Amino acid sequence: MARLHSRKKGKSGTKRPKSLIVPEWTSADKAAVEEIVVKMAREGTPASKIGLYLRDQQGIPNVRAILGCTILAYMRKNNVAPEVPEDLSTLVKRATHLRLHLKSFKKDTANSVKLVHIESKIQRLFKYYSAKGVLPKSWKYEQE
Repeated sequence: MARLHSRKKGKSGTKRPKSLIVPEWTSADKAAVEEIVVKMAREGTPASKIGLYLRDQQGIPNVRAILGCTILAYMRKNNVAPEVPEDLSTLVKRATHLRLHLKSFKKDTANSVKLVHIESKIQRLFKYYSAKGVLPKSWKYEQE
């Protein structure tokens, strides 16, 4: 399948095996992992950064095998999940940074086109998440 805003094909990559077996070399227990996830989520850290921290700093290869669910599902279970999904909030941040850039550099036509692309992705994600019930229908992306 082709990319959304370019004529290029996507890069293929390998996927991690979906084994739910905790490796024997891992010395992490469930309570410690739960505590780390809840503490970092309360600080406002997104689920992907929590996973990277647990993988790189704590040596936990697969949090799903230890917790029995994904990090985001565990965050939702403990009511510490963010209100806006991570991919949508990242796109909104990117659009605001690009809008600030375009205020300084008004002739940057390439990035003005990219801003339109980012905002169309935001609208598509909003439509998807509101249909799934993740976002309320009253949520609105404001350009300013």
